[in-house]
Amino acid sequence: MNQVRELVFYRNYFYDFFDKQTEKTKEKIDYVLFLLTHVENVPENFLKHLKGHNGLYEIRVEYNSNIFRIFCCFDKEKMVVLFNGFQKKSQKTYSKVIDRAFRIMKEYFSTTK
Repeated sequence: MNQVRELVFYRNYFYDFFDKQTEKTKEKIDYVLFLLTHVENVPENFLKHLKGHNGLYEIRVEYNSNIFRIFCCFDKEKMVVLFNGFQKKSQKTYSKVIDRAFRIMKEYFSTTK
């Protein structure tokens, strides 16, 4: 399988989240990230655009009935992982977490251009 996009980890946001997970959860996250880099048309159950947050996406990971979200955006052909994901524990919208990811995305683009 050929790689179709590159992952770029902005600062330590993702690693701070990833390092706190169990080994099995890390394996599942790695699997989803592999799919994102190797599948041209990623299904929405793995990657979803967040309406109202121009350019912000969430990577969706489920493992053992746990739901995790990791925020990202695209910069040309690169997928930029922006944010320390979080474990979603209810159906409610996590507006503070989404707003923080949007601020990080704006910071990324202001420092890389």
